[in-house]
Amino acid sequence: MNYQVQSEPCLHAEYERLLSDYEAYCAQGLSLDLSRGKPSAEQLDEVTAALVRLGSVSHLSRDGADCRNYGYPVGLPEMRAFWAELTGLPAENIVIGGNSSLQLMYDTVARAMLFGVADSPRPWCREKKIKFLCPTPGYDRHFAICEAFGIEMISVPLSEDGPDMDMVEALVASDDTVRGMWCVPKYSNPSGITYSDGVVRRLARMRTAAPDFRVFWDNAYIVHDLYDGGDALLDIYAEAVAAGNENRIFYYSSTSKITFPGSGVAMMAMSHENLVCTLPLWQTQTIGYDKMNQLRHLALLPNREAVMEMMRKHAEHLRPRFAMVKKVFEDTLADTGIAEWTHPHGGYFVTLSVLPGTAKRVYSLCRRAGVVLTAAGATHPYGMDPEDKILRIAPTYPSLSELGTALSVLSVVVRLAALERILA
Repeated sequence: MNYQVQSEPCLHAEYERLLSDYEAYCAQGLSLDLSRGKPSAEQLDEVTAALVRLGSVSHLSRDGADCRNYGYPVGLPEMRAFWAELTGLPAENIVIGGNSSLQLMYDTVARAMLFGVADSPRPWCREKKIKFLCPTPGYDRHFAICEAFGIEMISVPLSEDGPDMDMVEALVASDDTVRGMWCVPKYSNPSGITYSDGVVRRLARMRTAAPDFRVFWDNAYIVHDLYDGGDALLDIYAEAVAAGNENRIFYYSSTSKITFPGSGVAMMAMSHENLVCTLPLWQTQTIGYDKMNQLRHLALLPNREAVMEMMRKHAEHLRPRFAMVKKVFEDTLADTGIAEWTHPHGGYFVTLSVLPGTAKRVYSLCRRAGVVLTAAGATHPYGMDPEDKILRIAPTYPSLSELGTALSVLSVVVRLAALERILA
């Protein structure tokens, strides 16, 4: 039933039917969570079982150093080589952090505010204003970092091949207060799109008014394909080097959704000049991150082939969940004229676009029924979606049974909220 063309009596009848279904869900006392892109229990069990089979791990690095002790503030050489194989980046440009790439991003912004980066005329905190470009819909935790440091955010529309590059190029070329840009370039959070080769090249080559403009390249879903032959992403660091802009790129990734989110290994990569600027401050902050955890990861995942085998196992658990989202939405929303959604080839999210003006209402009604979504507006800077229509759906954590129930509630609520608005 297309709600946009039906008669008012027909819509009222549909509304009453959906309201009855909704109240029945509310009476069930549900407690279901679609709010964050967390691995399922089955995925975590896969990693746990592999670690149990692995048994004890030596405390010695390849060069014989005792990893129970201090040392290697930028990470074990073999861990840097591991990330070089996985990313294609030079090992000497990679440094190893703790379990969280988000922490590394926060620290990078904090250092830039306090000390500047390579090419900075002064610390960013001494500028009258600092701005970041934020492809939208985007990752709420990136936006939270900007808010924490008082950095002004500028939304840039995100299409199927990446951010609007005409807008990006115009902004960075004309405004020297634009010092950074957030990017989740592969299976973007939350839309699931992957940047095209053309977008990557333009980001690497574009002219910027600020000499210290930085692209924060959060490649969180580097190997997180749902299907064989996943999306290909061009190497932005190689493109930036070729363009003479190697200082432009701050590159991040982690094993958080390869092994355990709470105890993975994060990495950051940057140019030699950026390293010269960063490492003295890095080594003031820490004598070294958890090298025993690095050894555990290397024993479990000694090379790219082992990583891809682990990711194939993860995909076997994830595919049915994304297939369920597609089926429920197609069965209940496809013909209503009030909703659209993305069809990602990987990553952890689906973006659901509902009738403008109803996303907050959908969030509120779902919460009352016991289904927690990411807050409406979280996909936009300052939590403000000007059309109030974008919702981030995270189907990975619940069991299939729980997911089916949560999606059924969501589909009822999306239609109920739309009918409220149309009939009003």
